[in-house]
Amino acid sequence: MMELRAEKISRDFLRYSAKDGYFTAVAETDMTLAGGTLTAVTGRSGSGKSTLLHMLGGLMQPVTGRVLLDGTDLYACSESARTALRSRHIGIAPQRLMALAGLSVRENILLPALLAGRQADAGERADVLMEQLGIRKLGAVPPSELSGGELRRATIARALVMQPGILLADEPTGDLDAENTRLVLDILRAAADAGAAVLLVTHEETAAAYADVCCTMEAGRLVLQ
Repeated sequence: MMELRAEKISRDFLRYSAKDGYFTAVAETDMTLAGGTLTAVTGRSGSGKSTLLHMLGGLMQPVTGRVLLDGTDLYACSESARTALRSRHIGIAPQRLMALAGLSVRENILLPALLAGRQADAGERADVLMEQLGIRKLGAVPPSELSGGELRRATIARALVMQPGILLADEPTGDLDAENTRLVLDILRAAADAGAAVLLVTHEETAAAYADVCCTMEAGRLVLQ
């Protein structure tokens, strides 16, 4: 099982309205995501949850500290090496829905496997995920024909298709009804039970029932519940 560990990571942004010209999105934070564990982070919009997730996922370099993927410092690597590590080991379901218009839904889900040269053994996994998420019949259509909730579920399938050791999900139930919210939370729980280290950033109050560890972001500071 993999482990993702953050040591005193922080992130500031330039903001001229702030007293010193900078806004602290995430104060110095330590965090460990262990294999087989689902960690839920809740908090108000703007509290720093997504910024924290982006730093953990190798998408945004911290101002201070480091992020270790099984002991490898992600931000000490070259950009290409970090991208390779992320594509092999980290699945990210972003809050902002994104899909390539020129590909079908199934092709979008398989894109991480295609880029990693592992599409041959990912097709069956993609079909299983689409069935579990209730979008199997939509595999051949373009993403422009999907509703927001359907595209959200396709995004989650794409994050899971490579069976990553680390799974980071940013508001994965934000535009889903109650039934599909339970469905997605069940799938994320199953990924953790299968050995993945899962981070769930959410406003969903029921997520706590699925989590092993619950934290809250308050003005950029992570507080263990």
